[in-house]
Amino acid sequence: MKKEKIRNLIDIKDFSVKEIDELIKVANDIITNREKYSHKCDGKILATLFFEPSTRTRLSFESAMLRLGGKVLGFSEAGSSSTAKGETLGDTIETVSGYADIIAMRHPKEGAPVVASKRASVPIINAGDGGHNHPTQTLTDLLTISREKKRLNNLTIGLCGDLKFGRTIHSIISAMSRYDNIKFILISPDELKLPDYTITEVLEKNNIEYVETNNLEEYMSDLDILYMTRVQKERFFNEADYLRLKDYYILDRKKLDNAKKDLCIMHPLPRVSEINPDVDDDPRAKYFTQAHNGVYIRMALILKLLEVK
Repeated sequence: MKKEKIRNLIDIKDFSVKEIDELIKVANDIITNREKYSHKCDGKILATLFFEPSTRTRLSFESAMLRLGGKVLGFSEAGSSSTAKGETLGDTIETVSGYADIIAMRHPKEGAPVVASKRASVPIINAGDGGHNHPTQTLTDLLTISREKKRLNNLTIGLCGDLKFGRTIHSIISAMSRYDNIKFILISPDELKLPDYTITEVLEKNNIEYVETNNLEEYMSDLDILYMTRVQKERFFNEADYLRLKDYYILDRKKLDNAKKDLCIMHPLPRVSEINPDVDDDPRAKYFTQAHNGVYIRMALILKLLEVK
């Protein structure tokens, strides 16, 4: 029988700013008091249903649950599930709901987590749906920004690369647009510009200042955050277009000459060629710290959705 009032995370807007701030507070407490949380989910099971490849998101979810004392089951590709036999997503979810207390799901089809939530009797976490949303990556990003910049307002944020298909980009714009005095510099080739609906429904609707450019260096000195993304081969129908655009932007040490000393360089990973390894040793490079922060914010999220105090 379906439980009432199950809380899911499908879209970052499912959580209020206050709730996000509370998650960040809990994540920070976990970072400094890990032992305090090591048995909070004893006896609980997380199912990771990944119908699309993932390293950081899947493993960080599994690490999060294991660090909370819980257990994990699941699969890492659609071919190893009954989907390969023709089972519907709804049937998979309803079945797995009987095996686990909470489900983290990644799916290549946009909107799949909404379908899943209608059939689930346990909380559903969207771990990425096509080019649409990636709310737990955004929570990771917000935790990283708040730790590095000590604030989530009064920021100029450069988003560079694939702004059209990048679900991490769409989610972070939705999230940061709810904080005060945010400005976005949208850096992309014309073919990978931010979709018009995001500009209309998020930026313009909320009176968020933004600039569209195809020049990475033009606004470098203005940026508090530089969020790099890869051009995603899996989102292209035409390989020739992918090959033409994949190396459009490459961040190296030279391009950082005019950047602020406290610039925070982020990337959801994996990177391909868009950040030169010579940037890795720059103290402003925070993308591996960002990846590690994902474990702690996902621990906080699991606690919240399972209503563990």
